[in-house]
Amino acid sequence: MTRVLVVDDEPQILRALRINLHARQYDVVTAGTGRGALEAAADAHPDLVILDLGLPDMDGVDVIRSLRTWTEVPIVILSGRINSAAKVDALDAGADDYVTKPFSVEELLARIRAVTRRTSEPELIEPIQLGRWTVDLSDHLIYETLPANVDANNSQLEGTRIQAPVRQVHLTPTEWQLLQALVRHPGRLVSQRQLLQEVWGPTYVEQTHYLRQYVKALRHKLEDDPTRPRHLITEPGMGYRFQP
Repeated sequence: MTRVLVVDDEPQILRALRINLHARQYDVVTAGTGRGALEAAADAHPDLVILDLGLPDMDGVDVIRSLRTWTEVPIVILSGRINSAAKVDALDAGADDYVTKPFSVEELLARIRAVTRRTSEPELIEPIQLGRWTVDLSDHLIYETLPANVDANNSQLEGTRIQAPVRQVHLTPTEWQLLQALVRHPGRLVSQRQLLQEVWGPTYVEQTHYLRQYVKALRHKLEDDPTRPRHLITEPGMGYRFQP
């Protein structure tokens, strides 16, 4: 049974989540303060933490940082803060996703399922589907297998596992790094800071225009309608999400 630690200083929310999670066969532990959360995490070893940022004794971001010194337990933020910078700080500190209050229980449950599914599965090495394109991370290939009756100019690709006929998309090295940083975390919000640091380095964490430029290029190459992306999603002011 999956054990969930719910941390919130509002008794009504703790009660509502306890009831809803119990009804779906989750084992629930609760805490109303940051220090209580750290103690409960050490004692109960939860499989997932649902964490409010606005706690009475310490900021939720500090709770995340403390947890990350010794555990990789998935953390879903449940926040009433409308300031996107606060959410970005939480994600950069090590949170895995967020839900904003007021919230839908069904949305929160979906985020819980997605996070626990990602963390319980081995690292994604099989080809990933992005719309009509197959992304092969191991071989650095993006291709679309055409119907057998299609006359493709490139009927065979030497040195690959792909059988002809196929159509390929070619990315620049930077586009590849950015795409990999997103598709390795399907369904998860990846913050702007994390993407900039991972792709360009720590001295570029303020250069958000780089992200806009390269995400736009990826959409033109991979989305059926780049103006209405279905797979490379912008979370305004916070980051980007790959939606399979």
